[in-house]
Amino acid sequence: MPKQAKTLTQPELRRVLDYIATRPHAARNRAIVLCTFLGGLRVGEVSSLRYSDVMDGIGNVRDEIQLLPEQTKGRHGRTVFVSAKLKREFEQYLKSHTPTKPEDRLFYTQKKGGRGFTPNTLAQHFHYLYKSAGIVGASSHSGRRTFATQIASRGVSVRVLMRALGHRQLSTVMPYIDASDDMLRKAVELA
Repeated sequence: MPKQAKTLTQPELRRVLDYIATRPHAARNRAIVLCTFLGGLRVGEVSSLRYSDVMDGIGNVRDEIQLLPEQTKGRHGRTVFVSAKLKREFEQYLKSHTPTKPEDRLFYTQKKGGRGFTPNTLAQHFHYLYKSAGIVGASSHSGRRTFATQIASRGVSVRVLMRALGHRQLSTVMPYIDASDDMLRKAVELA
């Protein structure tokens, strides 16, 4: 069975964000990483985001992102609800970079401009960011697993989590949730 992506603790996420802050394209890289941690998006979904998916016609960040079937892994469209934290991250990023056309990819690359990252190049970019920040075992899926684990640790039902992740089967949600020592401590206190 393949090893799962590492879920990150808050100090580890802070270390990644601190590293990103010291590098070129900091606003873009921070927003990319936080799309996975705060929105639970897959790397392919992040790479497919267009300016018009995130911004409405008058330049405000949407409360919901409607992913089309061609933007998702299972080719089933889904709604991503944008938290207040993620909304602020999008707003900060868009202060530093506003695509020229609504159909441009939200996250530019130096080489491809408006065409943005491919899922593969973005996965490699995540690998580089985590490795450079000294986080062992993390991958482009780490933010999504951390997102799921955090939601589960707050007592949100697995059905809600299933929808938040865009899964159609309960059995596919379970591998996303890590049982941390803190979660176990809290659980035994319930007895």
